[in-house]
Amino acid sequence: MKKYEFKNNIPSLEEYKYLCESVGWTSYMNFEVVEASLKNSIYCITVFDNEQIVGMGRIVGDGAIYFYIQDIVVHPDSQKNGIGKEIMDILVEYLNRNAPDKAFVGLFASQGKESFYEKYNFKDYSPNMTGMFTVISKK
Repeated sequence: MKKYEFKNNIPSLEEYKYLCESVGWTSYMNFEVVEASLKNSIYCITVFDNEQIVGMGRIVGDGAIYFYIQDIVVHPDSQKNGIGKEIMDILVEYLNRNAPDKAFVGLFASQGKESFYEKYNFKDYSPNMTGMFTVISKK
């Protein structure tokens, strides 16, 4: 199996754009404010293959009660190699070590990826809870 390098660091704007473009997220991102968002991450993991970024994941939130797993992305050329699982293992381990008792940890799963996150005890709690969100549009 190929050896990937996992780092506890924030990707550069260029690295983040590269990953977003690789999975078709560019139309959903405001890259003018991404650097501030990335810098405000609680914890971030990047994955490299020979100095080229191939994946990332991060934790955002208030650092006290609410934590959200965000931006789990692996470049399509590097998918199916266990990188996403390793990213999640690292993020969940960080939360187990650092989040307080009764912390709320959420995420939004891309369609078809729900079973991946269910392995980490994430569940769809409907009809008791409904995941909802809105996106501010200023155009």
